[in-house]
Amino acid sequence: MSELHLGLAGVGRIGAMHAANLATTPGVGRLTLVDADPGRARAVAGGLPADGARVDVAEDVAALLRSGVDALVVATGTATHPELVRAGVDAGVPVLCEKPVAPDVALSLPVLEHVAERGGVVRIGHQRRHDAGYREAKRAFEAGELGWLHAVRALTCDAAPPPVAFLATSGGLFRDCSVHDFDVLRWITGREVVEVYARGSNNGDPEIGRVGDVDTALAVCTLDDGTLAVVTASRYNGAGHDVRLELQGSLGTVVVGMDEAMAARSAEPGTTFPAGPAHATFAERFAGAYRAQAAAFVDLVNGTGGEDLCRPEDAVAASRVADAAQESLLTGAPVAVRALQVAGA
Repeated sequence: MSELHLGLAGVGRIGAMHAANLATTPGVGRLTLVDADPGRARAVAGGLPADGARVDVAEDVAALLRSGVDALVVATGTATHPELVRAGVDAGVPVLCEKPVAPDVALSLPVLEHVAERGGVVRIGHQRRHDAGYREAKRAFEAGELGWLHAVRALTCDAAPPPVAFLATSGGLFRDCSVHDFDVLRWITGREVVEVYARGSNNGDPEIGRVGDVDTALAVCTLDDGTLAVVTASRYNGAGHDVRLELQGSLGTVVVGMDEAMAARSAEPGTTFPAGPAHATFAERFAGAYRAQAAAFVDLVNGTGGEDLCRPEDAVAASRVADAAQESLLTGAPVAVRALQVAGA
């Protein structure tokens, strides 16, 4: 099987990480980069390992697609996702797009319809599906080792907030951070969230509140079988980047993220676990998951795997839960999660 030629649009913080992973993924022979800042694309290309894939830079996305790429990876700003996904689908190549599909669910639905009508192959970058801990939790639950679930607890806590300018356009804490938890909640349990009740607070930088966001939030989710799940997020977890999932079942309990780098310490005398140091950011916490996601996408392009990559319909379903949580945060009332309906799918 010949090596693939992949295209990557966007080489900012997360795009540069994708570039490093793709350039060293087995089966990738050539990687073409494009960015709104050509100088940044050249700098990223120049910093990639010399023993990896051949790397070059295209003038724009149209030129990248004309270069004969076998697939397209989209890591640009959220507002540009719809047009780039459509461009990849229209060019007849598989697309891996960073979450979300579009800035909101309303803008996502026409993209889903376009993909369905054209028979496109599109996957969304929810990397936790490729993390070893989340995969083991899913396996244990599906194998019946936990029994039936009576409670689920998920949290995503950053050590420090990103710039307020980013938060002003992020869509809110639930859409930016907790959407990952909403995705794995659906993926692992196989259930739908039917109602969300959310609360939030601002005890950090008051500018976060002034741009319409909160720095800490909690959502109580009711699944379609009555199971309760609590999803927590914060921008001010000084202990480090903390991402965990706890599945409590009638027969057993598993916890994702309870390792030596967990951003917490025990208050029990004589207990030395975890030894630390804690992860500083999501990039360290999910380095392995991002590499596994890149390998899964290569398998998908080759037709040899990639089943666990997130389909766009599932990504938008998770975004619907995030939208409901955001609405509940604003109204103070529980909000029903509407079912996803896509014309042409």
